Amino acid sequence: MSLTNTRQASQTGEDGCATQLSAFFDKVHKKKEAPEVKRTLRRRYPTLYEASEDEIRQALERPRASLSPSWFSKDDFKRFKLADDHATKESRVTASVIPIVEGDPGDIRSDISFTNLDHLTDGSLVCAKPDHYHGARPEQLHKEVRRALDNHIVPSTQDDLPVLPNNFVEVKGPDGSLSVATRQALYDVTLGARGFQSLLSYGADEPHYDNKAYALTWTYHGGALKAYASHVLEPSTPEAPSGYAMTQIKGWSLTSDLETFRQGATAYRNGRDWAKKQRDEAIAEANKKWADIEVTSMPNSVARQMPQGDTPDTKSYDKTNIPLALRYEETFEDELFQLPPPYLDWNKST
Repeated sequence: MSLTNTRQASQTGEDGCATQLSAFFDKVHKKKEAPEVKRTLRRRYPTLYEASEDEIRQALERPRASLSPSWFSKDDFKRFKLADDHATKESRVTASVIPIVEGDPGDIRSDISFTNLDHLTDGSLVCAKPDHYHGARPEQLHKEVRRALDNHIVPSTQDDLPVLPNNFVEVKGPDGSLSVATRQALYDVTLGARGFQSLLSYGADEPHYDNKAYALTWTYHGGALKAYASHVLEPSTPEAPSGYAMTQIKGWSLTSDLETFRQGATAYRNGRDWAKKQRDEAIAEANKKWADIEVTSMPNSVARQMPQGDTPDTKSYDKTNIPLALRYEETFEDELFQLPPPYLDWNKST
């Protein structure tokens, strides 16, 4: 992908943040002043996360009854193609084309600026604003965990919006720039991967690194749907910052024929479910860690009142002697999660 092509596209004014994105990548490419973010191919990093990639591919390919011939017919496909043909602007693609791919979208949010998240760079880059994103209901995650990780997993100060976003969509109209969409997708999913790592690291002595992906992002442009996954790169030294890699999983030309549409839409809907599964499992583990921390911090006389295996959230007991909820000190959070001034290496696809 060419930095020059993206810069030229941004000058058309087709997207409000395109110019800043182009300037951002030019800056970090020349001066190395931003987090290490890599868009890469698997062959360049053979140990990337092959087991995780295989798991994602298998999940995306599972059949879905909602897209079987008895549910999604040739006439349905014709309506999809007609909607795509008539969608001359990004807003029309988002309003009339993407919903057909989505099917039942679940808890989806659109055009929400991620103003509550810590900046990924020096603060000069506009806040991410994905066209669509999926996350967890706030009440799923214990409020003290949300508070501790607020600026990494809670995108907005509006408290009813989904948290821990890990599935994103970036859309462009026929005259839009694919390179800009891809960079916006990279920006979105990097924030998602960072937030997920923070949650997985919650309650641990060291940051969590396992070379697995927990966040997906999708681009749609000119009838083509592309799927990407992102994971965190462990730094080479303890002093170095974390990096982030976005890898393309697959792509589909949805407008080409009915079977390809079924494959692509199936992958998208399965990916949405896969992302939810990752959230649910990580949230359950974080809630358990919080319960364990809270129980451990109780006076022995209080803890003994609780049957083995019970947690403060599920059973009632005498709380008169329970101390205030244990919280991470801000200094500890900063030491564990703050990204120092890092290095970005933009790798072109070959």
